[in-house]
Formats: sequence, structure tokens, C-alpha cells
Amino acid sequence: MDILAILARWGHLLFGITWIGLLYYFNFIQGGYFKKASPEGLADAKKALAPDALWWFRWAAMFTFITGAILIVGVAQLGQMNASIIIGATMGTLMFLNVWLIIWPNQKIALGMAEGDGPSAGAKALLASRTNTLFSGPMAFFMLAGPHFGTVGMGWGTGMDSIALWIALGLVAVLEINAIVGKLGIMTTVKGVIHSSLALTAILVAVLKLV
Repeated sequence: MDILAILARWGHLLFGITWIGLLYYFNFIQGGYFKKASPEGLADAKKALAPDALWWFRWAAMFTFITGAILIVGVAQLGQMNASIIIGATMGTLMFLNVWLIIWPNQKIALGMAEGDGPSAGAKALLASRTNTLFSGPMAFFMLAGPHFGTVGMGWGTGMDSIALWIALGLVAVLEINAIVGKLGIMTTVKGVIHSSLALTAILVAVLKLV
């Protein structure tokens, strides 16, 4: 069981690095390039580069989720679940669902791989992708903090039924609803989404610490 646990943790890390690395590539690099590329360069990138990158992106997300689910089962069996892990896992799960249910279906349309309204699909994919970037900071923080600060040391995350936990999850739910039917807002720019991710991390920590 120890071997399975370390393999799951190792796989979760490797797949997660691949997934979030590509998420940042799409949001911080490729999006900017698409805006200033020549028509020929843009067409070639949409035909040859983006589909391959999206393949690695969505399957890295899938296996990050699967290995994460294995780890969560192990944590639950050991009775080590806490608010930090719940928040991190919830955000990671929403990010995974955004990839497979929003980003990938709409990117296929935006790239001309499937029929539909390209501009509208591209906007939906961008909003979900920006939301995943927004979630990535606090998700990583809470998944790392869970084993260390979940029950002692910082005074937060001591109960899975605490009001603070439900407030934090409620905030995450509101942001996810915005990812589905809302607007980019401050996340329109790369700087805006980075600052928003850092701010969201601080807000969620404050909720668990102070409420």
C-alpha cells in the first residue's frame, strides 16, 4: 500500500505539473501570440500546434484527477481529511470539469475542428480557462497546506463542518457559476488573472483563519 500511495502521489505531481504548465502556457503565452500573429502563422498554429497542446492538456487533467481521487480515498481512510484538503480538492475537481465540459468542447469549435459559432465558443473557452487560472493558485496552496496546517499550527481548517469551510466553498461555487454564465471582468488581462488568483488565495485563507 505504501508503494501504491507514493506512486499515486508521484503521478499526481507529474500529471499536475503538465496540466497546470499547459494551462499557464495557453493563458500567458499562446493567447498573446494569437492576437499578434500573422494570418499564416495563426492558421498554422491553430491547425498544428493548438490541437496537440490541447491533447496533452486534457489528458494531463484527466490523470491528475484520477490520481488525486486515489489520494483522497487514502486520506479519507486514514481519517486525515480537513478543510484545506476539501477546498483544494473541490477546486481541482471543478478545474478538471471545466477542461472536459467547457474548454475542450468549445476549443474544438473555435479551432475549426467542429462546427459551431467560433467567436462565441472561443469566449466561453477563454472564460473557463481564465477561471482555472484563477483557481490554480489557491488550489495548489490548500493541497500543499492540508497535510501541514489542516489541523494545527495556523488555527484554520479544524473542522469539516465549520461555517468557515462552507463560506469558502460558497465563494468557490459563485466563481464557478461565473465561469459558466458570467464575464471575464478583471480576468481579461494576464496581470488581472494573476493578481486575482493571489487575492483569492489570501481571501480564502482569511476566511478559514478568521471566521
